[in-house]
Amino acid sequence: MTTALITHPDCLNHETPEGHPEQVARLAHVLAALEGKAVTRITAPMVAEDDLLRVHPKAYLDSIRAAAPTEGLAQIDADTWMSPGSLSAAHRAAGGAVRAVDLVLGGEAGRAFVAARPPGHHAERETAMGFCLFGNVAIAAKHALDHHGLARVAVVDFDVHHGNGTQDLLEDEPRALFISSHQFPLWPGTGTADETGPHDTVVNLPIAPGTGSQEFRRLYEEKVFPRVRDFAPELILVSAGFDAHRADPLAELQLETADFAWITDRLCDLADDCCGGRLVSCLEGGYDLDALAESVAAHVDVLIARDAG
Repeated sequence: MTTALITHPDCLNHETPEGHPEQVARLAHVLAALEGKAVTRITAPMVAEDDLLRVHPKAYLDSIRAAAPTEGLAQIDADTWMSPGSLSAAHRAAGGAVRAVDLVLGGEAGRAFVAARPPGHHAERETAMGFCLFGNVAIAAKHALDHHGLARVAVVDFDVHHGNGTQDLLEDEPRALFISSHQFPLWPGTGTADETGPHDTVVNLPIAPGTGSQEFRRLYEEKVFPRVRDFAPELILVSAGFDAHRADPLAELQLETADFAWITDRLCDLADDCCGGRLVSCLEGGYDLDALAESVAAHVDVLIARDAG
C-alpha cells in the first residue's frame, strides 16, 4: 500500500497581496520538499457541487462565485482575498480532500496527504475568513459519512489556530468527532474548553503561548488519543497546520519539526488501532516557508514509512 499525494497546479494560482502570509510560495515550498518521495501522485479534481452543499448553503456558494474577480484582487474580509485563479484553486483543494477519502476508503492508498491551498478550517457555513473559502476537511468528513456510509469519523486539527470553521460545519453532526488543539489567546478568539457542541462531539484544547514539545505531547497523550480511541472512528481526518512551529511568525507556540513527526506517528497508531490505518491529512497553516517545508516533509515521511511497514 502506498501513500497518496493529492495536489493540482491550479492551487498555485490563488494569489494574495504582496506580503500576505498565505502566499503562493507556501505550496511551492511544500511541493519542492516532497519532490522525489515515494508517493503516488494524484491530480486533485474539481469538487462536486453536492459535496460543497453538504456543508455550505447554495446562497453562500453563489456569493463566493460572484466575488471572484476576473482581474486583480478582491478582498473578502480583513484577511481573505481572491484572485482570478482562486475559485478554481478552492474547488481543487476541496475536491482533493474528497478524492483522498475515496482513495483511502476504496483501498487504493493506505494514507493520503492533500497539498493544496487555500486552506479550509476557518471557513464557516456562510462566512469566508482566515484565508479560507470552503471547509475542505469538513466537506471530506461529510462525504465519508454520507457517500461512503461510514458511521463515525474523527477530525484532529493541530493547526495553531482554532478550527472554528470545521467546528461550525460539524458540531451538529453526531457522527463526527472534532478535536482542535490551538494557542489561546490567539485569533480567531474561539475554541475555549467549554465549547463541546450539542452532541458532546467537540473537544477544544487551548494551549498557552510559549508552550513547547513536552506539554504539547502530554496534552495529546492524555486528552486527544484516548478520546479518539473511545469514539472508534472508521476514518481519521487531520487538519495539518504547521504554524505551531517555533519559527512561525503568526503564533507563539514552541514546537519543533520532530513534534510533527511524532504526532503523525501517533495518529497513525490510532488509525491502525481503530480503522484499518485509514487516515487522510490536509494542509492547513504554516507561514515560515522553511519550517513549513521541513515539517510537511517530516509529516509525509512518517505516512510513507507507516504505509511501507
